[in-house]
Amino acid sequence: MKKYFQFEELGTNYRREIIGGLTTFLAMAYILVVNPLTLTLESVPDLDDALRMDYGAVFMATALAAAIGCLVMGILAKYPIALAPGMGLNAFFAYTVILTYGIPWQTALTGVLFSGLIFILITLTGLRELIINAIPAELKYAVGAGIGLYITFIGFQNAGIIVGNPDTLVGLGDLSAGSALLAIFGLVVTVIFMVRGVQGGIFFGILIAAIVGMIFGVVNLPSAIVDFNVPSMAPTFGVALEPIFNDFGSLMNIQFLVVVLTFLFVDFFDTAGTLVAVANQAGLMKDNKLPRAGKALMADSIATVSGAIFGTSTTTSYIESTSGVAAGARSGFAAVVTGLLFLVSIFFYPLLEVITSAVTAPALIIVGVLMVSALGKIDWTRFEIAVPAFLTMIAMPLGYSIATGIAIGFIFYPITMIVAGKGKQVHPIMYGLFVIFILYFIFIA
Repeated sequence: MKKYFQFEELGTNYRREIIGGLTTFLAMAYILVVNPLTLTLESVPDLDDALRMDYGAVFMATALAAAIGCLVMGILAKYPIALAPGMGLNAFFAYTVILTYGIPWQTALTGVLFSGLIFILITLTGLRELIINAIPAELKYAVGAGIGLYITFIGFQNAGIIVGNPDTLVGLGDLSAGSALLAIFGLVVTVIFMVRGVQGGIFFGILIAAIVGMIFGVVNLPSAIVDFNVPSMAPTFGVALEPIFNDFGSLMNIQFLVVVLTFLFVDFFDTAGTLVAVANQAGLMKDNKLPRAGKALMADSIATVSGAIFGTSTTTSYIESTSGVAAGARSGFAAVVTGLLFLVSIFFYPLLEVITSAVTAPALIIVGVLMVSALGKIDWTRFEIAVPAFLTMIAMPLGYSIATGIAIGFIFYPITMIVAGKGKQVHPIMYGLFVIFILYFIFIA
């Protein structure tokens, strides 16, 4: 086992990998609650029940899709990267595809399935890996730093420390509120652990914050510990395949094409950004290339197809994996641990109620601190590099999208390089992406 996962080469051990995998799981366990709430459109009270997905079935699909994605990523690609149905993509699935476009959720699942199958095809051809390797190192560093800012913003937002403001878009929240106080306490504790060099400090920060939250009533005590009466998957399992065999004509329209392309585009670059960011933080990048990138991308594609068949929106690599890396994870064994925990979580669902967004917010903030260190590797004295790097980085939190930041920065990169008389140094693929991203903003974004 140690030899397969290259423990000696990576300077890791079982303790670090288990703590790292557990930390990643705790940092992203919220998806087991949030994804079913989003896809069932619980925030829309007067919606016709026929338009809603079944909550229990979506919960099961979420847990199983995450488990399969993590296990395949860990065993096949050997990266400490966890997968689960993606935030943002699930909101697009529910609020845009179902509510705005009026497309039934059954057909929407077929759109996710199609995007996953297309991913498998372009991964087998090596195109996805070729694109990732064609991105210049400076932009990869900018992507990592931008994601760090993005998840830090999410952490502050989840804790209620930063809230919406009608005059300034965002502003400081009520710091006397229980969730904000708990997050601040958790942040202080985690910072102390990190400064003192405690291995697994982020994990222990989450654990202590959850305990303190329960003591002071900010976090509800779990209603139970174990429940073996798991929900049925019948309402959603295999539904994505039905339009293909029973009503293929319903898929032949421009709206369905837009749905597939949007799932395809956002997942492609969210995954690319996450892979690069996690690999950079873990020190796994070699000569600006991601070893075994094809296998990592295949794991992501398999997880998306599996998730669609189970009954959930696009499954993608999670940036919360960086919290596990920060806790010591370096190999695919950590992803295997996370995947097994997702399987076990099916029976321990009531206990997951204590892992609230306020509890995990400090982990996201600290990981953001670690990730922006990539900025030091960018040559800011070269303006033709500084501009696209900065726009890539800043557009992610401001646009609330990893893909948007990548698109804006990658549009400016060929422009600044050409103006600087260095157009021949730009990889042809980057020129292709320039055109694709412009078309994306015109027709999809």
